[in-house]
Amino acid sequence: MKIQIIQFSATKNKALLQVEKDYEKRLSAYFKLNILTLSASKSDDKVKAQTEEKRAIINKLDKQSYIIALDERGEEIDSMDFAELIKVQRDFGSGKIQFLIGGSHGLHPDIIRLSNFRLSFSKMTFTHEMIRIFLKEQLYRSVLIIAGRRYHK
Repeated sequence: MKIQIIQFSATKNKALLQVEKDYEKRLSAYFKLNILTLSASKSDDKVKAQTEEKRAIINKLDKQSYIIALDERGEEIDSMDFAELIKVQRDFGSGKIQFLIGGSHGLHPDIIRLSNFRLSFSKMTFTHEMIRIFLKEQLYRSVLIIAGRRYHK
């Protein structure tokens, strides 16, 4: 199984980066994880920023991958359902998933439309650095759920 996370801007907070790296190391035992960090738009204008970031990400999308856009208006699911989503793509899909994390203004509507699933971690707003940790922790939790291990309780 191959999982790619496409994100804008690198994590600057060293403590949060260490947590990310810890989860990445744990996940490496279960699947190939690739992190692609793109340059975020410097514009404060939402439309302009989303358009610039759309241009940066559009050619990175893999048509064979199951594309999951992280979006505050997406569907909220529990950890068991998230694990099932991962398992189904591993067993019956292409075996490849791309997670898209937009810049500070979110993903362009065209990119969201190209995704197979819109996932929301909460209606609340979190920093991009925190969402990266939440995503990696949930990926780790999902592989343990799939494997029948006890971490998820």
